[in-house]
Amino acid sequence: MDSSNSNEVVHDFSPFFRIYKNGKVERITADTEPVPPSNDPLTGVTTRDTVVSLENSLSVRLFIPKITDPAQKLPLLIYIHGGAFCIERAPEHPLPAAYDDSWAAIQWVASHVNGEGPESWLNEHADFDRTFLAGDSAGANIAHNMAVRAGTMNGLIGVKIVGMVLAHPFFVSNEPDSLSPVIEFIFPSVRIYDDPRINPAGAGAAELASLGCARVLIFVAGKDELRERGVRYHEALRRSGWGGVVEIVETEGEDHVFHLLNPNSANARVMMEKVVSFINHGH
Repeated sequence: MDSSNSNEVVHDFSPFFRIYKNGKVERITADTEPVPPSNDPLTGVTTRDTVVSLENSLSVRLFIPKITDPAQKLPLLIYIHGGAFCIERAPEHPLPAAYDDSWAAIQWVASHVNGEGPESWLNEHADFDRTFLAGDSAGANIAHNMAVRAGTMNGLIGVKIVGMVLAHPFFVSNEPDSLSPVIEFIFPSVRIYDDPRINPAGAGAAELASLGCARVLIFVAGKDELRERGVRYHEALRRSGWGGVVEIVETEGEDHVFHLLNPNSANARVMMEKVVSFINHGH
């Protein structure tokens, strides 16, 4: 076998990873190990990891605040992290893997509706009538697509998705741009501008009316290259005939996912307060 070009780089997505001609994936980012689950003495929040599917190596992290009443029910937030759909742990798994894995995780959550699922925290404390989807960047894209599935498929019986939070959503426009090579790499099986999952305000506009929630909160950042995608999504959703309420909040002077990079900043705190208010609305 001719291996003379086996070390040739065919995709260079520095500073995150490179793909070589022989299929090797080189992760450039040094800090790729996940933070272990813990008990935070300052906030009282406890976390733990649980496996959803051994076959797909799919797991979720559960967060729960300090519980004083054993019968207390809490709103359920299903949060999907960002990372261009593939950074660090998943560049070997192109889309639609992230969509399918996320839907499998949500269906696993829904299996606890009758209090008979494998995870006690969900059985005992999740209020499935107050379920929210949320995500940042690519995770916001996935959250949108999960809301579309929830609105068009009968797979979440007993789960009421009240609202959705999209932080700096990673969508595409109708024309190629600097982000096109990344999207084309992670979703090679489709023409991205014509796919409703990646371009919901264009190719997916007809699906927006079926969005499976009643309220949507969108965040955009003034310096973010993706700002216009979030604005365009907001406008398309308002025009779609969807019967819910949508709000968009712009943080001027900030860049993409600034709230994750500098979570203690004043603007990040304002953003978090807005999310808390959105979830607690009416309660």
